[in-house]
Amino acid sequence: MTSPAVAGLSASPWYRSITREQWRALAAAKVGWMLDAMDFMLYAMAVGQLRRYFGFDDATAGLLGTITLLMSGLGGLAFGYVGDRFGRTRALMITVTVFSAASLGAATAQTVLQLMVWRALLGIGMGGEWASGAVLVSETWPAAHRNKAISIMQSGWAIGYILAALMAALILGSPLLGRDAWRWLFAIGVLPALFAIWIRRNVKEPSTDDRGGAPRQNTAPRQNPFAIIFGRKLIGRTLLITLLTAAVQFAYWGIFFWLPSFLSRPVDQGGAGMGVVGSLGWLIPVQIGAYFGYLTFGFLADRFGRRRTFIAFMLGAATLVPLYGQLARSPLALLTLGPLFGYVGHGYFSLFGSFIAELFPSAVRATGQGTTYNIGRMAGAVAPFTIGALAGIPGVGIGLALASTSAFFLLAAALIFTLPDRSGQPLE
Repeated sequence: MTSPAVAGLSASPWYRSITREQWRALAAAKVGWMLDAMDFMLYAMAVGQLRRYFGFDDATAGLLGTITLLMSGLGGLAFGYVGDRFGRTRALMITVTVFSAASLGAATAQTVLQLMVWRALLGIGMGGEWASGAVLVSETWPAAHRNKAISIMQSGWAIGYILAALMAALILGSPLLGRDAWRWLFAIGVLPALFAIWIRRNVKEPSTDDRGGAPRQNTAPRQNPFAIIFGRKLIGRTLLITLLTAAVQFAYWGIFFWLPSFLSRPVDQGGAGMGVVGSLGWLIPVQIGAYFGYLTFGFLADRFGRRRTFIAFMLGAATLVPLYGQLARSPLALLTLGPLFGYVGHGYFSLFGSFIAELFPSAVRATGQGTTYNIGRMAGAVAPFTIGALAGIPGVGIGLALASTSAFFLLAAALIFTLPDRSGQPLE
């Protein structure tokens, strides 16, 4: 008889139980999210040059970011329905194409209004991509490893952020491109459209549940899915999830939309005084920490419990936001605090992909996930404008304005108790 110890040693690692199709679905969602992050963050990297080129102030800069996020909410709503009606992979492919084309369009903008329109279109693709990709992974991967899969998917955002910072440092710092350097930066954002071809050829539509079965194409609800998620049975859950995602995303976008600008501004204007190119370099340690935060959240959740892990990240972020803002003028502090700040300031997003998917039935899952997460994003979309407006108040400055977001992390830590946790259970 084989002893338990020997049996444990001979057991295969968890990742060997995952099929090629499941890995492909995860790769599609992760790379799509990575490219989405890259295209979105190009604006945040270039906002200083855009302010000088078009002559607008901080409030207008924040408003452009807010409009992109608001439209990403509408994109999540729309493509959640598309995913339920026409399939997850088709919705994912369309969204990647949309945000790629919009980035190229932004490179042609001649006025602030034109730039606003293209960034709004990019937001539609951005919101739709997450809604499509997260449901695709949640329905494709087995329940026991769903937390890990969503963490791996979510970590793509940090890679995309780093890519945006590296490209911005290379292109915006080039004396050959002059004041139009931002156009070349946005034009590079069209390249993700090529990835849509790979999705079309290599990613299959998931089955109706995580045990296999008939493809999803014919599982669209006969009743309006919005009537279901806002019906008597699910409306309370829908509203609580929305409030939770709104609190988290207000805090996140309030901080990380303005972080490049905060690091680059002179100290006498409330910034860290690192300059445009220097500030982009200091963003990389933050995003390295973010990558590991995204990646490890699911593993920690499996070990210590998803709710407990989420609360730990919320408390850590609420503590580090004001601390980072006060100490960021020191290169040593940026190097030591940056990765930790990135870790707790991002990793909690790995909760939502599986957590929300488990709270809605299959026929309306993409609609429920897209709606709750993206209405929350729309509520959080006012953060860039709010922080920009606060930063312009005499005596406040951008550092203190960023610190105000800690309250929203604490609110999210309390709200997580209002929702059930079905971690590891089969999807409905």
